[in-house]
Amino acid sequence: MTSPFLIEIESYRYAYRKSSAGWILDGLDLKIRPDEYLLICGASGSGKSTLCRTFNGLIPHFFGGSFQGDIRIAGIPSAEQSVGRLFAMLGMVFQNPEAQLFNQTVEKEIAFGLESIGLARNEMKKRIAEAAVTAGIESLLPKNPHELSGGEQQLVSIAAVLALRPQMIILDEPYANLDPVNVRRVRAALKEIHQNGTGIIISEHRLGLTVADAQRMVVLYQGRIVLDDSPDRVLQQDIEIYGLESPLAVSIGRRLGLAPLPLEIEALKSKVCIDNLPASRITTPKTSTQTNPGDCVLAVDRVYFIADGKPLLQDISFTLNRGECLALAGANGAGKTTLLKHLNGLNRPSRGEIVVMNRSARGLKVSQLARFVGVAFQNPSSQFFKLTVWDEIVVGANALHCYDESWTWELVRLFKLETLLDRAPYRLSEGEKKRVAFAAALAARPAILALDEPTAGQDMFFRRSLGLLLADLRQRGQAVLLITQDLSFAEEYAQRWLLLAEGVIVAEGPPDQVMRDQSAMQRAHLEPTDRFQLLGMAKIKG
Repeated sequence: MTSPFLIEIESYRYAYRKSSAGWILDGLDLKIRPDEYLLICGASGSGKSTLCRTFNGLIPHFFGGSFQGDIRIAGIPSAEQSVGRLFAMLGMVFQNPEAQLFNQTVEKEIAFGLESIGLARNEMKKRIAEAAVTAGIESLLPKNPHELSGGEQQLVSIAAVLALRPQMIILDEPYANLDPVNVRRVRAALKEIHQNGTGIIISEHRLGLTVADAQRMVVLYQGRIVLDDSPDRVLQQDIEIYGLESPLAVSIGRRLGLAPLPLEIEALKSKVCIDNLPASRITTPKTSTQTNPGDCVLAVDRVYFIADGKPLLQDISFTLNRGECLALAGANGAGKTTLLKHLNGLNRPSRGEIVVMNRSARGLKVSQLARFVGVAFQNPSSQFFKLTVWDEIVVGANALHCYDESWTWELVRLFKLETLLDRAPYRLSEGEKKRVAFAAALAARPAILALDEPTAGQDMFFRRSLGLLLADLRQRGQAVLLITQDLSFAEEYAQRWLLLAEGVIVAEGPPDQVMRDQSAMQRAHLEPTDRFQLLGMAKIKG
């Protein structure tokens, strides 16, 4: 009798080779139907990405390692099937999109997989066009994928898999680097794809973007499945003990005893009268520790940046003081990372001036700026070049002659890197890579700490630890620049926002003031946080 399941996992254990961490997956039993919409979630290091790699044969064919138990895909043991055959059935979109992009144009990137299966040219053109429309990347087709923003690269990777029309699509943290407009676009595309009969598996931290779409929710903790049910049933449990944070609508729904639980703000609004909702029922962000800003450490004055004849930054001016946390927010392609690269000398202004620690950046080499500005980029792999995590953390501090052993070990403990110090940074999960990059950026105690999308792919434990660290650093006089699309985190920990749209600052001020500027938010392709939406439309009672 033919099995109704596309994926069957029984008593499965797996450990990466040369890993001292033991079993990454430990005794898993999981069966997945070909038409399911499944959400896999859990804290960083819980085994989500590893599990996704088992579905399409990367484990054990590519990663090797030790394993026990059985995995069957379409009734055949995974070990007996080639990775190519499994990819045709189970298309994979990786957490780091740049790792799977290697062609000169976006169009060729989408075409590559179609060529490998020998598709006729007319059919290829049709599928490329359809995938580009679905992912909303028609204008990107002639561009080099390696010159796109991280969010745009994610959309290209999704389009390349969609064009292959696999039986099921697996996406590892697909929303981590996307702005709200692109999140909506991808969510809608995945819903349509699922309705047309293709199965969806998503591994994702940001539950507010996924639970309303999924039919089933699996929670991993320390390599084991601890919860497996519909999102409504799972979210009735205390998931914080597993490193997950419930969406605001779910938290309020639980407090009010609503059944079924509202999974999104719109569903909550349809169930209760927001005008009569007491303020105590709405979760508000923790008040960031207030500090009196000190001396100016960074001044950006009327900066323009032109590349290939196109203005990427126009008339950018702002300051950053000691003890201040400033959020630079904007959609994919707004110019956030382009501006960030000006602070450490990787980009130089076409016009305008940047002053760091009272010295013009024009007269400073990249190596000199590194002493003042510590940067952790959105894709940490792009800045790794050492063979072990420990060497990666200390290399900058050693080169700048400011290594402090006690401070370095404090960072190791803070970012929970104790068990990873002897491992290669390239072989870590994306969340672990980010933690290594943060520690490396802080090891030299720079005056300015610049973090590019620091919370992307990070669990609740890390987000809270990072927030506490930022508050502590500010108390010590550290200036922090957050480059982010995570407005909930920025709302909680950044006292001032700069809103960037198409290379122009369109709003500046405290979070609530910026989010009240509907025109600027729309121009920046961002949406107010759930908390702001509730407080903004409700006549809150004290």
